[in-house]
Amino acid sequence: MRFLLVEDNAELADSVVQRLGLDGHAVDHAATLSDAEAHLEVADYDLILLDVMLPDGDGRDFLARSRDRINTPVIVLTARSQISDRVGALDQGADDYITKPFDFSELEARCRAVLRRRGGLARNEITLGAAVFEPNAGTLRHGDAVMELRNREIRLLEVFARNPGHILSKSQLMDRLFSHDEDVTENAIEVYVGRLRRKLDGVGVRIETVRGAGYRMSL
Repeated sequence: MRFLLVEDNAELADSVVQRLGLDGHAVDHAATLSDAEAHLEVADYDLILLDVMLPDGDGRDFLARSRDRINTPVIVLTARSQISDRVGALDQGADDYITKPFDFSELEARCRAVLRRRGGLARNEITLGAAVFEPNAGTLRHGDAVMELRNREIRLLEVFARNPGHILSKSQLMDRLFSHDEDVTENAIEVYVGRLRRKLDGVGVRIETVRGAGYRMSL
């Protein structure tokens, strides 16, 4: 998944980027609302982590202004613990909030919960043919066999699983797996797709190559 973190505290931002990166997420960082606008003009995101107090404005005002054109789920990061502040953020379009200082395990759990709700999933399991994919655990279960997936494999399979039948170009997949700061080529996508194909062999699911267009998962 690809996240946008809007946070002006450089130390906190670096910690969040590193922690979510360990889970295989690509995280772009914006220190101001104007930087966030620039990122949103050139990339699509699965989730936005939005601070409230930023150098060039209030994150909640930005959220209220943006909701008519941005459907991306948003978790508000706030140091304010008053119930009225949290309710206000939700009323202005936030999908969830977390109060600073926060534990990274809680942040990760809230990210997973918001993404599940947006995906219409009650549990963190996705059925793929004869297999069950569990993104949280990073496993693909087929009968009694349990295959362990690496972080990038987890995120790539999640993108395919949430877009069955859709053609996804290599550039779209790169946008979901890698941040702007990572120096990678489209060959990396070919490598990860090849790994997933081997692990999906025999479960009734295929990742097809669509010549000149990209890849498509067929269930």
